[in-house]
Amino acid sequence: MHRFLLTPRWWGINVFVALAVPFCLYMGSWQLGRFEDRVDSHREANAQQPADQVAAPLDSLLPVDKTTSGRMAATAGEYGDQLLVPERRLDGESGFYVLTLLKTDSGKAVPVVRGWLPGVADPAKAPAPPTGRVEVTGALQSAENSGTKGVHSQGGLPAGQLGVIGAASLVNIVPYELYDAWLTVQTPSDGMTPVPAQAPTDTGLDLKAFQNLGYTGEWFVFVAFVLFMWFRLYRREVETIRDAEAGLLEPAAQ
Repeated sequence: MHRFLLTPRWWGINVFVALAVPFCLYMGSWQLGRFEDRVDSHREANAQQPADQVAAPLDSLLPVDKTTSGRMAATAGEYGDQLLVPERRLDGESGFYVLTLLKTDSGKAVPVVRGWLPGVADPAKAPAPPTGRVEVTGALQSAENSGTKGVHSQGGLPAGQLGVIGAASLVNIVPYELYDAWLTVQTPSDGMTPVPAQAPTDTGLDLKAFQNLGYTGEWFVFVAFVLFMWFRLYRREVETIRDAEAGLLEPAAQ
């Protein structure tokens, strides 16, 4: 009865199933691995306590990547231009960052977010930066872009305000060379609230993470579908043979 499995038609079906099932299982496992990697990186990022880390020289942590983002970086120099970064939320409240450019000993400047204040951005509320040479330690952050969550990317801000923290948005505002990164000071100063370090990009439980989880389910559903269709075709073939042997099928028209 099962000789039909050796016909060319069923050879093609069986080969397809034999290739499709392991392929779908591999792809499902790969997508699941991607999701688990994002979960692990999210857990590690949230477990980091930047203020408790030993600070490393700023230049040794650049360029910023998933490993160095959030690490404590140390540098020294003199504070220069100060800008306000409006419409930044902290603990559910709207306010603004106080950002000061630190001209380091290397000749480059690094944006330093010295803290956060509630309300509308107002230069009169922002404490003046310390004068003279200072040593600064802060959590290293990658440059923002127009797609970064929470930034003001539409433009039209008053003079002295900055919507996106990064060298690309500062290059036409300040007259010195810039690091394409920024620091956020983790110790309170002048009544300002420290701005927590953000987790590195592509490490959170965001839409991409749950897309990986959804794709995992889809690939395993494909496996079940392929096996179901093979069994359905097999059962129909067996039933057809049995009906023919029992004489229940009408002779084919000549």
